Amino acid sequence: MFDILMYLFENYIHSEAEVMVDHDVLTDELTRAGFHQDEIYKALNWLEKLAALQDSDAYPYLTRVTGKSTRIYTTEEMEILDTDCRGFLMFLEQVKVLDFSTREMVIDRVMELDTQYFVMEDLKWVVLMVLFNVPGKENAYSQMEDLIFDEQEGPLH
Repeated sequence: MFDILMYLFENYIHSEAEVMVDHDVLTDELTRAGFHQDEIYKALNWLEKLAALQDSDAYPYLTRVTGKSTRIYTTEEMEILDTDCRGFLMFLEQVKVLDFSTREMVIDRVMELDTQYFVMEDLKWVVLMVLFNVPGKENAYSQMEDLIFDEQEGPLH
């Protein structure tokens, strides 16, 4: 399923190509690209739920504004998000790429992925997908793109 999300993001969203809204046409194209029908439906459902996260009535916990707080991860979340991933999410909050709501959206979308193997690179793409879909987060999206695509020169310290 994650491969389909990456395919859609790279070919339609990230490339700024016209996004097809007809599920049948999109499903046919993904099938021709070699993806299985059940995985296609899971990926499209994942994207629909991502769009639904914008509805504050459906997800009121995302609109709560708090001061400084610490996110306590559930056992299930820690099974998917290893220490490096959780540390990266904290870093993104500290540099203001993510806020409370977008962090929770990222965690929500990660937990809905149908995958046994999840790594930091996958997390970065999920963050990009979430930020792309949240109105008003264009600057954060741009910062995240820079973090992913800009190659660092010299030693980091």
